[in-house]
Amino acid sequence: MTKQIIIERTLNAINLLPEDKAEEISDFADFVFKRYEEQELTAGIHKLASESQAFDFLKTEDEIYSIEDLKEVYNG
Repeated sequence: MTKQIIIERTLNAINLLPEDKAEEISDFADFVFKRYEEQELTAGIHKLASESQAFDFLKTEDEIYSIEDLKEVYNG
């Protein structure tokens, strides 16, 4: 089913409903759209962060401590 067919079916169904029920569908559509926007924004931020070189210095940082530096070793 194409997007246009889905839109037409939904509009036909909304036209048959009373005003309060049509408003519920509008509220739900707003909710779904906002959730979609947030997911897209989160995905964009994740992509920017993963492609960023801002934290590359952490990959080449020297190890300044080792197991030998521990006074006590806890296994648990």
